[in-house]
Amino acid sequence: MRVLVAGGAGYIGSVVTTALLADGHEVTVLDDLSTGHADAVPDGATLAEVSLHDSAPVLAEVRPEAVLHFAAKSLVGASQQHPEEYWYANVGGSLALLESMRATGCRRIVFSSTAATYGEPETVPIREDAPTRPTNTYGASKLAVDHMLTSYAVAHGFAAVSLRYFNVAGAAYGLGERHATETHLIPLALQVAAGQRESLTIYGQDYPTPDGTCIRDYVHVGDLSDAHLLALPAPDEGEHRIYNLGNGTGFSVQQVVDAVREVTGHPVPVTIGERRAGDPAQLVAASDRIRTDLGWAPKHTDLVGIVRDAWDVQKDR
Repeated sequence: MRVLVAGGAGYIGSVVTTALLADGHEVTVLDDLSTGHADAVPDGATLAEVSLHDSAPVLAEVRPEAVLHFAAKSLVGASQQHPEEYWYANVGGSLALLESMRATGCRRIVFSSTAATYGEPETVPIREDAPTRPTNTYGASKLAVDHMLTSYAVAHGFAAVSLRYFNVAGAAYGLGERHATETHLIPLALQVAAGQRESLTIYGQDYPTPDGTCIRDYVHVGDLSDAHLLALPAPDEGEHRIYNLGNGTGFSVQQVVDAVREVTGHPVPVTIGERRAGDPAQLVAASDRIRTDLGWAPKHTDLVGIVRDAWDVQKDR
């Protein structure tokens, strides 16, 4: 199948691109490299260095049979400070991509959505039928694209899947996280172990959890990649499916710190900060729907193993 991967030079996109190539697909990566890296695009894929807004000529030339869409701005704090950038890139860019697809007769898409669409959950684990009440512009922009896909499926016969991720971690095919502005816990802790930071800040140690720190669901990027390949052929025309993707087991901030200490042998000094506004005590996914529908099951459920994969790539880098 001819597949276009928007945002394929980023962390998750590059891993999925590699998996698609291994599965025998013909892949074109569309990425403006504003946050992605050209050297993350694997051999065998063609790179078109353009933005979503300028995607029409690329799709007209490639004429893909399916699109996987990872391209987005994704920093929660920045989305609150500069919402216009997030509406323009995430919503406006996605609209331009969908219109480019419609013009070339491509109707199949898998969209990288997020658990941020749910906001602060009423119940945990979070199911796909939970209320969607995002608490920041990033989550709101992703939810807007989810709604867009539903309407395009109904009106234009799109076959769409939105995959709502929780915390993606680990590494696959030698590809790991590499962000200019790092906000994720595991890579931040590994930067301390690598001597790039003096200490790690834990925001709040008085939550109603066993050790007082927040609990989050970490899904391995390799398992995430498997889900994309399963989702690609799944929907019928006129159908928009939504699936949560998570490990199903929550790990606390303190457990992550302990795992990094075990893997790296570094003490990883921590400082305790105040709670951050809007940080729920616990966010864990219910992924029963994708397990039942597509047979997906995460293989990398051990926190120490997830951290070790990330550390191995960071050391090599």
